[in-house]
Amino acid sequence: MAVKSSNVMARVEPDVKQKAEAIMNSLGLPVSVVINALYQQIIYTNGIPFSITLPKKVPSLENMTEEEFDNMLSTSLEQAKKGEGKPIDVAFDSIIEEIK
Repeated sequence: MAVKSSNVMARVEPDVKQKAEAIMNSLGLPVSVVINALYQQIIYTNGIPFSITLPKKVPSLENMTEEEFDNMLSTSLEQAKKGEGKPIDVAFDSIIEEIK
């Protein structure tokens, strides 16, 4: 019996696609095999086979108490005095990673 195939089309952010495909290539796995494996796991688990959660909130004035904000500023000031700061590009990269 011949195996039939069906196409799956999805829009994906270009950088996400590139990074994921690079990992799959290094593992020697075609995208179609990974997608088929995901679909099989959805069937086997009768759901999404991994946890999907909302990211933790990034600290901001709107979701912090006054005490939490004061503590954050005090900690930042002490780190700055000790020279424990990070270059701005490194700091923003880590913030972006935390948001993802």
